[in-house]
Amino acid sequence: MVSQEVWTLELGFHPQKPIQLEPVPEYLSTDTGLLLFRQLDEQLGLTEAFAGQVNDLRSNPDHSILEMVRSRVYGIIAGYEDQNDHDALRRDAVFKLLAGRLPEEDDLASQPTLSRFENAVKPRDLLNLEAWFVQRFVNSFPETTRKITLDIDVFDDPTHGQQQMTFFHGFYDQYQYLVRVITCAENDELAMPVLLYGTAHAALGADHDLRRVVAALRQRFPDVRIHVRADSGFAVPRMYEACEELHVDYTIGIGMNAVLKRRSEALLAEAVAQYEQSHQPQRLFTQFAYQAESWPQSRQVAVKCEAGPNGTNRRAVVSNRPGVTVLPGGVYDEYADRGESENRNKELKCEFCIDRLSDQRYMANCCRVFLHCLAYTLLLAVRHRIASPPEEPPQQDPPCPHLEPEKVPHQIPAEASTGRTRRGQFNRRRQADPLGEGHASTWRMMLIKVAARIQVQVRRVRVFLSGSWPFLPYFLQIGEAILSTS
Repeated sequence: MVSQEVWTLELGFHPQKPIQLEPVPEYLSTDTGLLLFRQLDEQLGLTEAFAGQVNDLRSNPDHSILEMVRSRVYGIIAGYEDQNDHDALRRDAVFKLLAGRLPEEDDLASQPTLSRFENAVKPRDLLNLEAWFVQRFVNSFPETTRKITLDIDVFDDPTHGQQQMTFFHGFYDQYQYLVRVITCAENDELAMPVLLYGTAHAALGADHDLRRVVAALRQRFPDVRIHVRADSGFAVPRMYEACEELHVDYTIGIGMNAVLKRRSEALLAEAVAQYEQSHQPQRLFTQFAYQAESWPQSRQVAVKCEAGPNGTNRRAVVSNRPGVTVLPGGVYDEYADRGESENRNKELKCEFCIDRLSDQRYMANCCRVFLHCLAYTLLLAVRHRIASPPEEPPQQDPPCPHLEPEKVPHQIPAEASTGRTRRGQFNRRRQADPLGEGHASTWRMMLIKVAARIQVQVRRVRVFLSGSWPFLPYFLQIGEAILSTS
């Protein structure tokens, strides 16, 4: 049993009776929902495979690499992104169960031990982890896969203190690292995380990373069609050349320079004229061949010109997609859909707190990036297992007054809808399936942060949940879904 100091707190705010608070000699925890993640992890072997990439040179350690990886990953999922949190969590009954220990057994690794683990990681271990992430990504697709969309992006990672390879970046106005990730639009999986030094160009080494990921994909799917999307930070010749050599489609943003502005001036004037006449926002598109001085050949550029109550706006992309010369607006709008992949980056930074890179050594911080990405991967695996959005009926085109009823245009599939219709569908999905579509904070609130009493018996460990917990049905639903996939 748990040994606790005996004390009582009496609160007098209630109008009828005083409220007394006191500890009980039992195993209690507030992160019981992590047990379901651990069950799926056991089936998939994620943390075990991750830990297997790190060479452990210690003799007779008290805490294995796998135990420490699980402590850190499950802590990140539950919102304990700081190593210091584990000085308390190492005694928690649920975290001991997650690591394969019983609540009455020795405590888990302390913060100094976890810090030594991260700092002991060698370059070879990091290369092994990179390769593991890539292969995991490839294996995440079914055999019937015919199309894969890769989104490449970076986000800032502010640092504090004297950390290796952190520099002051004038645009972000801070000392920082730069994190680059390659994600997939079809399944939200993360292909390769990279930690760059603070003032690195976004495209530094991106062509090599892309070649590596594409080669791994083509090895398993020789005929798969790959589309690469990236913003103007990757608008450099070596990125275009890599995509063309790899025979992949690409759509990459490009800044509006003087030449592009001059060649789209007439279209912008047309958009302004149409807005002034109709008082409705206008979006017009054009495309043309363009060759910058540093390019050995011309490439197709699609330009969007907007006019509305807030003024005018122009944006351009470079693309080799076959449809760019026919439907530049469709190519541009498909590029704009990469905004959903940017939400994955926001989730990594804001909810999985990948910006807590406080180790002094650069390689130790690389290890932290991988740990945070593994936590994201495990949550994504649970999402995929339980997501069950309602089926959407086909959306009807609005009636056309000049057509007879039987000649009204055909039904529009839900995935092809736009604007308010698409947003309404998304909101209905979130309401019907808040966890499958939910972010990490939603999972913590509705599933992970649940109190429980833990009882160790001779033949089993029993975990007691409150029958009045409002999200208990979700817990049961997810538990049954995970067990049914074993």
